[in-house]
Amino acid sequence: MKLENAVVLVTGANGGIGGHWIQGLRDNGVSKIYACVRNTQKLDSILTTDPQKIVAVELDITDETSIAKAAAQCPDVTLLINNAGVGFNQGFIASKDLSAARTEIEINYFGTLAMCRAFAPVLKMNGGGAIVNMLTILAKVNLPANGSYCAAKAATFSMTQGVRAELANQGTLVIGVMPATVDTGMSKDYPPPKVSPVEVVREALQAVANGVEDVYPGEQAKHLAAQLLSDPKAVEKALAQMLPMS
Repeated sequence: MKLENAVVLVTGANGGIGGHWIQGLRDNGVSKIYACVRNTQKLDSILTTDPQKIVAVELDITDETSIAKAAAQCPDVTLLINNAGVGFNQGFIASKDLSAARTEIEINYFGTLAMCRAFAPVLKMNGGGAIVNMLTILAKVNLPANGSYCAAKAATFSMTQGVRAELANQGTLVIGVMPATVDTGMSKDYPPPKVSPVEVVREALQAVANGVEDVYPGEQAKHLAAQLLSDPKAVEKALAQMLPMS
């Protein structure tokens, strides 16, 4: 789809990648950006960059009433970017309880799915458009140091494939963005290499323009994706060395 003059909704607009989405969309000439966060006061610095184009929207993607309100408030959306997510660097067995895992599933999987469900009719009404789901290459292989996050993203990866199939007839492009380690606060304790948020956004938006369904921003993600095709068990064994903190 063409990005020029698109109307875009971005969840998690104040997160580690959120502001880079806003800038990347502005650079590509979109006509309007709905910047969504739970507390719109956290968007003040972003709104001042382009108050004519950026609209703050209060949204909690774990609350279906909040989602329905956002869908009613934003009936002209042609591109949905599901950027909101959370990860707690927790293992499966090493974690003290299941609270982190439940939150990761609630936000990363159920929240993203709820957004797809709410905005699918909006996109259909506006000609099809596109959905971008922020995933990770770790949706395809587990990193035990962040195991429950990987599992939540794996569920979201599978959901992305299913939503893609269901929305194909209405002409909606559904994209999964799968970087490796992104240079944000969430990955501050992880070693390099790290892909910059700017590159993640650039490659993801290029995928929208080119109609590419799966995109692997950065060399690390591209390398891992190739390895997973040639020897997935070797990748699993290599990542198994990175265990959760005890």
